[in-house]
Amino acid sequence: MPLALYLLALAVFAMGTSEFMLAGLLPDIASDLHVTVGTAGALTSAFAIGMAVGAPLMAALARNRSGRTVLLVFVLLFSAAHVVGATTTSFPVLCATRLVAALANAGFLAVAVTTAGTLAGPDRKGRALAVLLSGTTVATVAGVPGGSVLGTLFGWRATFWAVAALCLPAAAGLLKTLPAGSARADTAGGGPRLRAELAQLRRPRLVLVLLIGALVNAATFASFTFLAPVVTGVAGLGELWVPLVLVLFGAGSFVGVTVAGRLADRRPGRVVAIGGPALAVGWPVLAVSAAEPAALLALVLLLGALSFALGGTLITRALYEGSRAPTMSGAYATAALNVGATAGPLIAATALGTPAGDLGPLWASGLLVVVALLVAYPFRAVVATATEAPGEGR
Repeated sequence: MPLALYLLALAVFAMGTSEFMLAGLLPDIASDLHVTVGTAGALTSAFAIGMAVGAPLMAALARNRSGRTVLLVFVLLFSAAHVVGATTTSFPVLCATRLVAALANAGFLAVAVTTAGTLAGPDRKGRALAVLLSGTTVATVAGVPGGSVLGTLFGWRATFWAVAALCLPAAAGLLKTLPAGSARADTAGGGPRLRAELAQLRRPRLVLVLLIGALVNAATFASFTFLAPVVTGVAGLGELWVPLVLVLFGAGSFVGVTVAGRLADRRPGRVVAIGGPALAVGWPVLAVSAAEPAALLALVLLLGALSFALGGTLITRALYEGSRAPTMSGAYATAALNVGATAGPLIAATALGTPAGDLGPLWASGLLVVVALLVAYPFRAVVATATEAPGEGR
């Protein structure tokens, strides 16, 4: 894999750390800026909205420009938003920086997903995406716990400064390693117009894969967001176990996305056929056995691997199905995943009010995967197809 791909993953690592780090920083931020913790939670909402809306919007605005230029602008804008966030004493300003950072993050991911596939070659999109998504999985393993420790020792602003600094070597490396016209040349001389790329969203095959991907990601984030109460309440473990459980989930996700990256191009059906039912069963099994710490730890690791293996494979399928939208397919996949990441915790929060209590999100995740499988089953040939056959893009 080219060096530029690993530099893209470094930027994704910084962005993933930023996306998840607020969970441990909200009380400190609320105290420092004189707002309630509930009000500080709006920072997470602002980021989620920016991610869901920003992917197609930013990709559309950037589609006629050099891929290298676009990626550099997004990563430097992301860094600058964190510098402003680290220095402001105004909560509304901090909220605005989170929205700007989310737009930059969404735009970067949308272009980076397309660029990764281009850098790796037409038949290695799955492996390229595995490298790119490893930035997110490593963020959950190392970046988020590290940010939490940094915030505890030096205050929440230090974490924002660290994220801003992480972006700089990635930006410098991309400037050096990416060719000037990378990944956007296909819009310049006969490539599809924006209207033609948007029209691809009418293709049932593409919409189907995006819908399944959103449902699977909703299941993932429904439980991931509310793992802490399961650890401390149901399993009866101390608060210090929460970071360890999150690290285990992140470690599993890294393994899952890496293994799936070697299968997603040529054997996506195998990943879906094994990973989908296993997830549908795995979340309820975790709900039933969460009171046993050993079972909890083992299942969190396994479910992290299965979730990201299946999710990564569906992103790869979205890129193949959206091949007639070369500058927007990455945006469609990014937007779908973030719609899932936004909807999942909302569904899980509702499940907390059911008799299942803290275990409600785990049952909700299992149900979401079942819905995804029911949607996929009648069209399983679409999900299982390794490459797009001629004429499928019509």
